[in-house]
Amino acid sequence: MKIGLTGDTHNNLKNVAKICDIFNSYDLDFVIHTGDISLPKTLKAFDLLNVPLKGVFGNNDQGEKKELLEVCDDRGFIFQDILEIKISEKRFLFAVHDPSDIEDRFYKSGNIIVHGHTHRFRDEIYKGTFIFNPGECAGIMKGKNSVGIIDTSDNPKMEIINF
Repeated sequence: MKIGLTGDTHNNLKNVAKICDIFNSYDLDFVIHTGDISLPKTLKAFDLLNVPLKGVFGNNDQGEKKELLEVCDDRGFIFQDILEIKISEKRFLFAVHDPSDIEDRFYKSGNIIVHGHTHRFRDEIYKGTFIFNPGECAGIMKGKNSVGIIDTSDNPKMEIINF
């Protein structure tokens, strides 16, 4: 399975359009957004994706959560507070916004955890679990925006695309 990974877009509509262009140039199963969309209009901008959008809500989404859920219902996007996706019989992918929300049950050899919140790149293995965050997507650091493509094979890896 190949998954696009982005997060912390913080209403940067120009970046969302670019993110959609990047992901549409890959053969992906779906895209995960790790939270901090912030406004419904930003979530609507992901209509440009050619694959399903799933994700989690961030700390900056709480004030607009009701409206964001309405956009999800209208467009078939799946957003939760914690996202759990079965990769195989024994492996799962978990998505959270804040890494402090990672639960002990997520740690199992071969599992994948994705998160946002920090705006910092992360690609590491801890307790046999792969942990990924592609980094900045809000445009705060010009030229430092990045998204990830995760290959969920037996030895998961994340490719970084900078823009």
